[in-house]
Amino acid sequence: MEPVKESISAICKKLFSVDATPEITRPAEQFGDFSTNVALTLAAKLGKNPREVANKISTELAAVSGIVSAEVAGPGFINIALEDSTLITAIKSAVDGDSNFGRSKALDNQTVVVEYSDPNPFKVLHAGHLYTSVVGDAIANLLEASGARVHRVNYGGDVGRHVAITLWAMLQKLGGEYPQKLDEIDEHARAEWMAECYIEGTSAYDTNPKAKAEITDLNKRVYEFHAKNDQDSPLAKIYWTTRSWSYEYFEYFYSQIGTKFEKFYPESDVAELGIATVREQLGKGVFQESDGAVVFDGDKHGLHTRVFINSQGLPTYEAKEVGLIKQKAKDYDFDKSVVITGSEQEQYMAVVLKAVEQFLPDLAQKTTHLTHGMVKLLGGVKMSSRKGNILRALDVIDAAAEANRSMTGKDNDDVALGAVKYSFLKQRLGPDVVYDPEESVSLTGNSGPYLQYALVRAKSIWRNAPSNVVCSIESSHVLQPAERSLIRKIGEYPEVIEKASAELLPHHLATYLYELCQEFNRFYEQSRIIGDEREEPRLAMLAAYKHVLNNGLLLLGIPIVEQM
Repeated sequence: MEPVKESISAICKKLFSVDATPEITRPAEQFGDFSTNVALTLAAKLGKNPREVANKISTELAAVSGIVSAEVAGPGFINIALEDSTLITAIKSAVDGDSNFGRSKALDNQTVVVEYSDPNPFKVLHAGHLYTSVVGDAIANLLEASGARVHRVNYGGDVGRHVAITLWAMLQKLGGEYPQKLDEIDEHARAEWMAECYIEGTSAYDTNPKAKAEITDLNKRVYEFHAKNDQDSPLAKIYWTTRSWSYEYFEYFYSQIGTKFEKFYPESDVAELGIATVREQLGKGVFQESDGAVVFDGDKHGLHTRVFINSQGLPTYEAKEVGLIKQKAKDYDFDKSVVITGSEQEQYMAVVLKAVEQFLPDLAQKTTHLTHGMVKLLGGVKMSSRKGNILRALDVIDAAAEANRSMTGKDNDDVALGAVKYSFLKQRLGPDVVYDPEESVSLTGNSGPYLQYALVRAKSIWRNAPSNVVCSIESSHVLQPAERSLIRKIGEYPEVIEKASAELLPHHLATYLYELCQEFNRFYEQSRIIGDEREEPRLAMLAAYKHVLNNGLLLLGIPIVEQM
């Protein structure tokens, strides 16, 4: 694509003495290999007829080496067809198994921090955490494929009201501040026990004034543990012990889905920095006092006013988020920070970033906040950790495993995980996600197992090739229609990676891999490989296809399986 862009830019400069950055798209194959609307864009600037401009550009383009034709269509679009040799040359490194095929230098020497998953200790890991973990992994991988130095980080609330809510219920179950009684809780039941405590504590906070007052006091005491580094008082021992239980469970969960983080930021580590920053900016007029609290007046920015320090002098989520932004900048000096959360945090983060923009505009500008909707099971069930009807993270994977077992009679954790991940990633980031376990494990539809099986099948064909056959395709090779279609599709891979990375949308890659597998199936139906007179070049095409599919699955975080 880049050589074509450069040629069009040079032609526009030559013909019209203008600098143009043409937009290039991939049309349906019958219309060519590339299409551009550059003539329509230029015509408006030059005051000329678009088709007249297009005709002049297309005449020059048709004479460019590697281009077989450039035809004007419609009001002034130019459809460009490449020579077979150009298509073949574009995929040569994929044939050779070059790990850099598809990777770009768009983000070379840039440092990007990707923050995602963000589970809170003392609360259950729900399906939303699974979703953002899967999407965050894929986005981080895509950014690396574009040359960035990526740091994967996690953030969670080990202080705050939800902690006090859970602690209050723990004290009820333990009969008071008796940390030794925690030993009575079975190791495998800890996460469930804490989840129950959170639900019971939430109910008490919402309905019992006395419990609410006690929880409010506990909230202050937890902050004091951190301020005083109290590890030894009975309540502190309960807190630190159960906090460690949460982190152990997180590690187990991430090991199950293949996610690894470089750093975990607890809220307690950034709370003081957040308070100090807000109070400093209070004196400079960025924040205001209101009824004993410190607030940011978002209304004058078209947002809404939010509390950053409450009337008890404790930081809210907003103040801690300010501390986190500053701490990440200090730790990584990033060029870009990507934060992925549920859509319920969209307005809250908009206020935080608008506040930061007032005193650290550069950091606010470098921060991109991506949101996603709720994760629901087919039928409309959604999650609510406050009410207890939770769609848990591991429940989703278990549902996939059960659906796969029912369909195939086999247990395959990698297939189940691939089914879940692809089911999430094939959908555009943003709207609610409806997960259908049976559809996700199907081998005949647009699913993770379908792609995994496609790779298994390609490897099987490869293994059946004679050991003495050379896998090669020369630029002079004259392509048959099915061969050309497959090579054309393989050649799209670098463009898809660039687009998915630039837009932070993994579904572009997921869609491409599905289309690639379909294209190979059409090719294989028409084109015998082993034993055919065109065996060598077709094995080269198989090698390139296998390489791209394997690498694309790895970028999405989908397990590679050897048999199904």
